[in-house]
Amino acid sequence: MRVNCFLNRILVLLAVNLVALSQATIIDNGKLAVVDGINYYVGGVPVSRLSPVPSSRSTEDTELLPITVIRSTVAGFTNDDLDGIIGNFSRKDDVFQRGFLEALFVAYTGHGQGHISSSFKTQNTKLVMASSNYNPQGSVVKADLSVDIPQGPYFMSTKTGSLYQAYRLYPDHQLAFTEAAISDGNGGFKPLPAATQGAMTKSVAVPSRLYYTPTPDKPLSGLRLGIKDIFHVKGLRTSGGNRAFYDFYPPQNKTGSAVQRLIDAGAVFVGKMGTVQFANGDNPTADWVDFHCPFNPRGDGYQAPGGSSSGPAVGISSYDWLDIAVGSDTSGSMRSPAGFTGLYANRPSKGVLETDGILPLSGPLDSVGVFARDARTWSAVMHAWYRDLLTDYRVYPRRLFYSRDSFPGVATEAGGLLEGVFGRIEKFLDVHREFVDTQSRWEETYPEGAPGNVSDLLNTTYAVLTSVYQYKHLAQPFFADYAEKKDGRRPFINPGPLVRWQWGQDNGGDTAYNEAVKNKTIFKDWWETDGYGLAHNETCSEGIYIYPYSTGKTQYRNVYTDAPTDPPMGFKDSRIATMAGAPDLVVPVGEVPYNSTVSLKTEYMPVTMSFVAARGCDLMLVNLVQELQDAGILKPVKTGATMYR
Repeated sequence: MRVNCFLNRILVLLAVNLVALSQATIIDNGKLAVVDGINYYVGGVPVSRLSPVPSSRSTEDTELLPITVIRSTVAGFTNDDLDGIIGNFSRKDDVFQRGFLEALFVAYTGHGQGHISSSFKTQNTKLVMASSNYNPQGSVVKADLSVDIPQGPYFMSTKTGSLYQAYRLYPDHQLAFTEAAISDGNGGFKPLPAATQGAMTKSVAVPSRLYYTPTPDKPLSGLRLGIKDIFHVKGLRTSGGNRAFYDFYPPQNKTGSAVQRLIDAGAVFVGKMGTVQFANGDNPTADWVDFHCPFNPRGDGYQAPGGSSSGPAVGISSYDWLDIAVGSDTSGSMRSPAGFTGLYANRPSKGVLETDGILPLSGPLDSVGVFARDARTWSAVMHAWYRDLLTDYRVYPRRLFYSRDSFPGVATEAGGLLEGVFGRIEKFLDVHREFVDTQSRWEETYPEGAPGNVSDLLNTTYAVLTSVYQYKHLAQPFFADYAEKKDGRRPFINPGPLVRWQWGQDNGGDTAYNEAVKNKTIFKDWWETDGYGLAHNETCSEGIYIYPYSTGKTQYRNVYTDAPTDPPMGFKDSRIATMAGAPDLVVPVGEVPYNSTVSLKTEYMPVTMSFVAARGCDLMLVNLVQELQDAGILKPVKTGATMYR
């Protein structure tokens, strides 16, 4: 009897579980497909539906069918028309392949009634469909879309006629991304539920470029966008380069305003990208404990990528399929990676974009920038991003300030390259450089009560503003939240941030922070009145301050470095924009050779130059940079080991 009761209880439990299983919600997260040997992710949500559901003997055993949607104004659509359209698709789009011609749907967008034949034998097309305003000939099947969709490659369900967008899956072999993402269809995003083969790599899904057409309201439509993983994006977790932080906090319910402005302008977000932990200054490979440092493609492939916006820079310098990437700059976190990877990148004027929805390093210093491979794309992004925020100046300053002691000697390869570019800029603007020295200018004009050496004023300013601010606004809340939920435990933190946070507390804390804010303000006011950052009514800035950002030096990632001891100290040209809140735009100007200890071959590293102007003059500078590229003085860069091939 006891055995029977026990068995009865088991049967009851099994029945309950079976009922629960039968009531479980099954979510379609999409599928993986292969077309012409290329991996694709097929979205789980259909974008339209063909009806009546087309059928063909050749597709009976296929659940998903690659299909190309075409919109045509040609009344008599022929094989020649198709060839022309397909050739254009192949030139413009990396997602479209000829395998998507297995099925065709041609929508007639002209006037009256058109006609279409089915003689597309050269395309190996199994099924041809046409909209109801076409008179079909031969085996063409009439069908209509439930929702109008852009032309391009799709996947069709042979059972329902539903159409799904095609996402090409690219491997992230440089480890630039922390998490790939796709739209959730509700204004947010979700992690990409797909992966393909690759050692330590993940897959990133990109939609067809044919789906997008720029408009005045969406000038960036279709530009593929990666974002540094300190920015909050609705539906995704934020890691800040820390595994515990990623796992502890839930997905975000709002996208930060700076990123949202780009998405609203049409940019297509494809994933989060690697960052030095909490945007500090770790060195590869020693200090990158929680995450692996992205691999800089330049040179021998084993040079540091710079930081802290390492992933965004690596992605843009590695992948043709990625157009732009957003990072942050507190005191070089955009500009340093741009120098190591040879890209266009900017630190904008302080305050031009809001920094909500971003893990903070220092409220008074944090800013948001963008990486690109060419000045035209870069300019288009900044004009869309800063629309209604900054004035667009098209007249350029008549003064060029040449940082006297910063440029290497012209006898060096980097110095000769920089001198040649600077000379062409002088000729382009029809002005002559003025040799200047910030320290000497400070000694002549520094404000009463300030030290006579600008380095004395600012030596520890950055260190205090970052270490004290981040400890108070990120570390302390994180530690408290984590301890409350994890039985008093503290999360793992990389050595670099820990050292910096402790240094800030040991060196004055809030008292030192208030003094640092005061010193920063002193320098900013001086730079805008007696320094080289004066505003100008006609040209926005009285002059442009130019200095070299990178000179082709190597920093091998397999070198054992000393343990971090304190934050960066001192004052140099790159700190001017940081302290003055001025725009600083880094541009690639060339590359120089070095003998690699890794490849044992001659390799090349980038040389870059920085343009600084008065606060608020970002668009004037990017307009000039674009014109310098149009004139051949600057050049777009390629992806891979060298900038120019």
